Amino acid sequence: MLNKNSLRNFLGELPLAAELDYTLRQKNRARKDHYNLSKLQKLLPQGVAQAKPFIEKSGNGKNVLFFATLHYWIEQAAYISLALAGLGHKVTLLTLPYSEWHREKDKLTQKQRGLHTRDALKSLPPQVRHASFLDLRTASDLPASLKADIEEVSLWDAQYTFMREEVDMNDNGDKALYDLRIKRNTFAALAALEWMQTNKPDVILIPNGLILEMGIVFRVARYLNIPAVTFEFNDQREQIWLAQNTSIMRQDTDYLVRDRCSLPMTDEMYERLADLENARRGARVWGKSKRLWQYVSAQGADVTRKALNLDERPVVLLAANVLGDSLTLGRNIFAESMSEWITKTVQYFANRTDVQLVVRVHPGEKIVPQAKSMGTVVREALPEIPSHIHVIGALDNVNTYDLIEIADLGLAYTTTVGVETAMNGIPVISCGQTHYRGRGFTIDPNTWDEYFSTLEKVLSDLPGHRLSEDQTAKAWNYAYRFFFEYPRPFPWRLMNFWDDLEVWPLDKVLSEEGMSQFGDTFKFLVGEQFTWK
Repeated sequence: MLNKNSLRNFLGELPLAAELDYTLRQKNRARKDHYNLSKLQKLLPQGVAQAKPFIEKSGNGKNVLFFATLHYWIEQAAYISLALAGLGHKVTLLTLPYSEWHREKDKLTQKQRGLHTRDALKSLPPQVRHASFLDLRTASDLPASLKADIEEVSLWDAQYTFMREEVDMNDNGDKALYDLRIKRNTFAALAALEWMQTNKPDVILIPNGLILEMGIVFRVARYLNIPAVTFEFNDQREQIWLAQNTSIMRQDTDYLVRDRCSLPMTDEMYERLADLENARRGARVWGKSKRLWQYVSAQGADVTRKALNLDERPVVLLAANVLGDSLTLGRNIFAESMSEWITKTVQYFANRTDVQLVVRVHPGEKIVPQAKSMGTVVREALPEIPSHIHVIGALDNVNTYDLIEIADLGLAYTTTVGVETAMNGIPVISCGQTHYRGRGFTIDPNTWDEYFSTLEKVLSDLPGHRLSEDQTAKAWNYAYRFFFEYPRPFPWRLMNFWDDLEVWPLDKVLSEEGMSQFGDTFKFLVGEQFTWK
């Protein structure tokens, strides 16, 4: 006898069964499925009406392929596509109606999600054509380079899902997820390759561009040498991170350094950056963000030293990232993982009783309790932690900026604490492929031997390795550019999309007022270059 899942798979294979069931039973019901575009379906016609006058008088722009998966990306992508149409571009919105990237869904449900997506987007004007990945023809084979890409991205998908770097192919659960990601990413690559080769878009727009099918579509675009723009969002509303021909999660700031970091800082710029740092130090929200970067305000160096029972020996601060965050995936240089780096580092310092090591677990671990904690990594490396090594948990009442104040040396993988430590004149050894590495204010080993010899050298003369005034100034200049110029103005942040849409409806975005703020960003989204104001 067929179980429920097998029955739904069987029905999903029958011609028109999904369509008939959807029309008779599902179409007009309140959706209980996590994949829900009902709000988009209700409000999109109003957005189309707002964009229509601009579309009618716009010129001929580019042919844009916009790929989106997961319902929240699709919601936002529909409105961005309308805005691009209002600026004269022809857009194909290519959707993949998945909700669970880590679980296989039965074929009947998956087909019905495709039908629900079709209905939600049916009001789009002719200038925005919708197509479903599930309906595409696929290429017959993939080149070896894309097969290698699929393996790499699928591993990152597993790490991202499990929130740990160790994926054991001998473990049934780990292997099952990896195999599922291989299957889905292979399908995405075959479908994207066929579509792009046939339709030849001028530019491809993709959220994230690193993991899941978003990462694979980006890889296919680069294989075909089609310009690709990727984007993500930081904690501030009305801002977006953008990248061309690289995943935004790599945070490639080379162009920022080239165009901006040689410019002098003004007093107003120093004050603005200091205001941001003081807000973080004081555990306050800043700007248009609701996120707290610290959960306890700074208590001062003396209070922190006493609370941690630190003595007069030098202090080394190791600032960790949150495991599984796509900002950390694929950032390894000489270590196979951040976990390995932390493991070997704490084992090294276990024998260095002449200094004190403070491991600061990222406060962001509070947001993702399912992630493997870096505190756990330390305890696995050192079952008996020596008294001169201190582990500060994500929820401990310690402010990271107090730790920076008392540190004599900073160790960082990709966290921006590395930049902020350098802003205080403290030497920083950069150990992961982070955006601020090689910018003139960090020490950047490339091998394990270089790393340990660097530690020996710096620890033997900490005062001599304090940053010069010029290096500290470079850190401040870079930090300002990264925090305030790297994000670009944009009306709709993903996490606040519907609220932001009330503030910035489409007709306002496409108006002279909106274009004065966001026009350059929309140009970048279709592959044009920034103009600095």
